[in-house]
Amino acid sequence: MLKGRESLVRLIGRRRRSPLPASLAAALLSSHQADDAGAGEGEAADAGPSSGVGAGAGAERVACPVCGESIRGSDYNVNAHLDICLTRGAKRKLTQSSLLDFRFSKKPTAEPTLNSLDNDDEEANKGVTDGDISRDTAFLSRNSSDPGSPEDSATPSLTACLHNSSGISKMHDTCIIPSNVVLPNTKNSENDGAAEKDSSNMLSAGTTSGSIDACPGMDSSTKVVVDTVIVGRRFRENIELQEGVGITVSRDPQNAKDPDAIKVLYAGSECEQMLGYLPRELAKVLAPLLDKHFVECEGVVVGLPEQQLDNVPIHLTCQKCKDDDNEGYEDLRYRQSLWEKFLGVVRNGNLQRPSSARYQENFNTMLTDVMTNHTHLFSDKETSFLGSFKSLSNDGQRLFVRIYSRKGPWFRVRSISYREISDVEHAAMELKLAGYIEMLSCTDVPSEYDIKEILDVLSVPEMKEMLKELPKDNTNCTRRHEILSTLLSIYNNGTCTTLPKRIVKWTGTCIKTSNMADELLWRVQRLFFLNGDQDLSSFLLVDLGLVKFPDYTCSISHRIFQERNDLLEYEEAIRVAQFMDESLDNDNMEMVSRCADLSENRLCTMFKDKDSSFAESPPSFYSCFSPTWIYSKVLTLGVSVYERERRYADAIRTLKVLLSNVSSGRRRGYWTLRLSVDLEHMGRPNESLSTAEGGVIDPWVRAGSKIALQKRVLRLGKPPRRWKVPSYADSLRRNIKEVNIEGRPLNCEIGAKNVFYGYDGERCGVEQLALQYYADEGGGWQGTHSEGGIWMTIFGLLMWDVIFSEVCDVFHSKFQTAPLDFETDDFYKSRKDLIESQLEKIQDGMAEEMLISSWELHQGTSCRGVNWDRHSMADLRAVVACVGGHRLALLLRHLALDYRSWSGGMPDLLLWRFLDERGGAEAKLVEVKGPKDQLSEQQRAWIFVLMDFGFDVEVCKVSLVSKRR
Repeated sequence: MLKGRESLVRLIGRRRRSPLPASLAAALLSSHQADDAGAGEGEAADAGPSSGVGAGAGAERVACPVCGESIRGSDYNVNAHLDICLTRGAKRKLTQSSLLDFRFSKKPTAEPTLNSLDNDDEEANKGVTDGDISRDTAFLSRNSSDPGSPEDSATPSLTACLHNSSGISKMHDTCIIPSNVVLPNTKNSENDGAAEKDSSNMLSAGTTSGSIDACPGMDSSTKVVVDTVIVGRRFRENIELQEGVGITVSRDPQNAKDPDAIKVLYAGSECEQMLGYLPRELAKVLAPLLDKHFVECEGVVVGLPEQQLDNVPIHLTCQKCKDDDNEGYEDLRYRQSLWEKFLGVVRNGNLQRPSSARYQENFNTMLTDVMTNHTHLFSDKETSFLGSFKSLSNDGQRLFVRIYSRKGPWFRVRSISYREISDVEHAAMELKLAGYIEMLSCTDVPSEYDIKEILDVLSVPEMKEMLKELPKDNTNCTRRHEILSTLLSIYNNGTCTTLPKRIVKWTGTCIKTSNMADELLWRVQRLFFLNGDQDLSSFLLVDLGLVKFPDYTCSISHRIFQERNDLLEYEEAIRVAQFMDESLDNDNMEMVSRCADLSENRLCTMFKDKDSSFAESPPSFYSCFSPTWIYSKVLTLGVSVYERERRYADAIRTLKVLLSNVSSGRRRGYWTLRLSVDLEHMGRPNESLSTAEGGVIDPWVRAGSKIALQKRVLRLGKPPRRWKVPSYADSLRRNIKEVNIEGRPLNCEIGAKNVFYGYDGERCGVEQLALQYYADEGGGWQGTHSEGGIWMTIFGLLMWDVIFSEVCDVFHSKFQTAPLDFETDDFYKSRKDLIESQLEKIQDGMAEEMLISSWELHQGTSCRGVNWDRHSMADLRAVVACVGGHRLALLLRHLALDYRSWSGGMPDLLLWRFLDERGGAEAKLVEVKGPKDQLSEQQRAWIFVLMDFGFDVEVCKVSLVSKRR
């Protein structure tokens, strides 16, 4: 892999599906002049993501004669909207014109109210197809039980609700999208079941309420009948259900997932057969009453689910116990408060409806958090669009999250089947009308851009049958890629004009996420996780108990993106990086060069028009969220491409741009070294020497890069170029202890990893061979091949409280495994006193005790560098004991000062042994090299540092068995 590409791929994360914005595509195709490349960016940024909803995009808006909503005037939208309104059977007006005689007209502009968004902004955005979320939104109220309530009730705006929210909290039901969107009267219920994995300790997923049928006059009643369900049946599917059977409830306070869990049992069952659990929302208020023996509950199963694992409907009768005459006023007051809280949930909830899926709650949690904490980064149109997601039905929300999380991009509607989605076709139509998906039906003709993607949904037998229908016989194709290639060639040649319609006929109705939704939700996901590595699957890993994130306090005083334009520039830089990565995949070197040229121009002009008017500059570790950071990575990869193609002049120009514009970059050592090497390639040794000398004194050039530049200065700076020998010459010439062993190789291929016969006769690598040598004739050492892994684990465990201490602006998400400044110089500066306090304890011999305590408290919790599975507690304790407190403290301080520069290149083997006869212990670090391997500069730098710290370090060279006569 090219140098820097892996880092770029991690930075990009999930690739966006939508095509490049027009302004960026024009910049890539331009003559690479800085001013020309940036022309039109402002207009594109303000316009937001590109749209592509489909039919009727440019039609004028008309008023629906049934519900009065403003809809697009295309035939498809009007007919679909009327079908939905008439099916719903709710008429807004007492008298209305016949639909056949009605002349659609533009809906008159409503007078602005305090509860609506700015009408001027909405009018300005009417021409944007994907962004206008007011299309046919009366469809969303189809299941409304109170037809008049959505239109007549006055509700606060979404913006006001967002500003009133704090932390990660769910929007209240009173929050709405713009006034022309009708909210449904369907409400979600809490994701139920104590058997469900609970992530409430990490993120508080907001609850939604509904209505539960109960006795009238509940406030004064002592008996309440609740229509609810049994959840968690999948864990008890082997128990046969019977309609009409009596049930009882029992507390389960030891439940690891929910301390309020309430089990549902067969009444009178001798073995207490458990049917499942009560819904979480009900259990939360009923559990305190049961614990205090304030209520008695019994019930009956009133129906059987259609599918074995579905929720079971029940009637639960809760009888309030009589007050005890011996109870004091405070006790009676507490009892009554618990009862009223219970009645409130019974009055407002509806636990008989299917519970919302966990992934649906997770998605809403992410959306709510971003729209609460980053509202300033979205336009009014985008805020309205994202806010409309809350008004979608459960089926619509679940279907969208499902297809958004899958690879796609196209999916056949008839192939989509999820148990929790009752009507996929209805949900798909709802999402299309709301602008969240694009739909391709049998009457549509796919574009050239979509044709290959749509073909991917077909199976091989289907594509073979399609080939048989074509005029030319191509049935000799058998493999998928051959059939795809044949169909695409027929399409491109134009030999079969009916091929697109045939393809759509075979696929049926297909859907994919719209460009607007894909762009905005990519942004939402990026703002929530702050990286490209994590996505919605992180929620799933937590829910399943596979990953546990550490506890810490999010204290934020500076926004990562101060203004919307800062975010748009950052996103555009990532688009350039993604396009470059795709061009490398396609081996399109011309576009790779254009991406590099564009990045170079943007980097040179980045700060010319930047107004640094902020009273207090943001933290320096926020620099990784700047376009400068992205463009520097693109150019680093571009340098690798230039050098591979021996375009040294281009590489030199690019490296000089990087060094002159990125003054504190972590890659300055690499850039300086490559510049010195490339200058020598171009026959400019004097300039190469000057570059190397400048790099040696650069404070940002560290570790292996600094040693490599020092060696270049010694080699190039011989007389007559330089007469004075540098002061670091003696340090570089220090002797490193070496040990030579022989091994019998199994392979002698150039470039292949060496494989040897071990001391036990089994195949092994060069490191395992060295371990066997040290365990036997090498001195009876125990050890592990971990390189830096074991040291990173020890650092994480001993510095746990330091890493996750409360420092401002370093934690923004509950899914972080390290603070944002972890690999920067700010990490030590911000925690100097705390770090030195920990190191003092380690130096005083408390490392083993601290290690055990940290292991027991945090085992299994994710932390950057800590590998819980690879290293056992016994090995870690042995290492800490054998290394000694003084040397261990020096090593950990070295990592704390500059974790990034020194996290790689440590010796391969860590060995230890206990000296019983002397009552002591010792450790050794060994770098293992095969027959043709050499020490890298980073490895050499580590060896010198370890020698300075007093470690026993050596290099073990494995040579081939000498020939015997």
